[in-house]
Amino acid sequence: MKRKSFLLSAIMALLGYSSCSSNPWTDLNPDEFEKEAFTEGTCIIDVRTAQEYSEGHLYRAVNIDWQKDGFIDEISKKFDKSLKLAIYCKSGRRSAAAAAALAEAGYKVINLKDGYMSWAEAGKMTNTYQVESISNGNEPLFVTLIKHGSLEMSYKGYSIQVDPVSGYGKNTDYSKEFPKADAILITHEHGDHLDKNAITALSSEKTEILLNAKSQQQIGIGRVLANGEHFTLSPVGIVVEAVPAYNTTAGREQFHPKGNGNGYLVHFLGTLCAYVAGDTEDIPEMENIRKMLFGGRVTVAFLPVNQPYTMTVDQCVNAAKIINPQVLIPYHFGQTDISALPDLLPDTKVLLRDMQ
Repeated sequence: MKRKSFLLSAIMALLGYSSCSSNPWTDLNPDEFEKEAFTEGTCIIDVRTAQEYSEGHLYRAVNIDWQKDGFIDEISKKFDKSLKLAIYCKSGRRSAAAAAALAEAGYKVINLKDGYMSWAEAGKMTNTYQVESISNGNEPLFVTLIKHGSLEMSYKGYSIQVDPVSGYGKNTDYSKEFPKADAILITHEHGDHLDKNAITALSSEKTEILLNAKSQQQIGIGRVLANGEHFTLSPVGIVVEAVPAYNTTAGREQFHPKGNGNGYLVHFLGTLCAYVAGDTEDIPEMENIRKMLFGGRVTVAFLPVNQPYTMTVDQCVNAAKIINPQVLIPYHFGQTDISALPDLLPDTKVLLRDMQ
């Protein structure tokens, strides 16, 4: 759709907005916005610039800049019109213009009145981590890329934290930057993957903690999943399957011995599947991943590229070709140069993000 027509609609809507006439979207104060934005079927969109977004944004918010060409096209690629869009900018002006354009395009929209400034002044939860939306249908999977081996997956409002660590690299204050997790997955017991303080900060009495045996021995809590075992997170029906993660190259076996650590396949109600590889090389068991449990294609894969502890770039390429994910997000890559991966995997969408 032509941007000019949306800009005209936006200008007309803003004139109505400033004169308090009715809008084809709903303006909400921070408390009202918070109640609606974090519900199933709602997607939060930060329409500011990438620089503004990086300095602080709402938890789980995806950044799509209203001022860039193709805004509506980008929205339509990522979000089905059955979803409600919760949008905001700095003060509410850009998001009001975006709301008008989105409403004309057929979306149901709520807008944060007075924008991010009012949210921050109200002391609401913010963080600085990149969020990606990954969709295989109507309801997207939201992935917050925290650092190194730490990430969060949110699906229909259900939060799964993977290897949360407070102090490795930049400090992460999980008690202030994230809500309580519904589930926590721990791949293995190394200090850049296992942090009891972070787990405690994220845990409520309802939080399910799934981990390998050595991690459970260290922190004394959680449900052990061995390679090949699976567990259903009730009542939502998300299935978590523990898969092998280990080193195969001669001289590296001591880093991650076979049978100890876990990777995880997370099946989101049969529509989306995420593969978090853990600390591993391109092991033979990857051949079976497409056949496991529900079958089908892995929607998003997180593969470590941190030679000599995990994969080389060539091993990551080989693993991606075996697994054949729709989206690959390299993580845990330390000082390894991963810039060649998109060219080496032309048939896979490769997202290079700050996951050192």
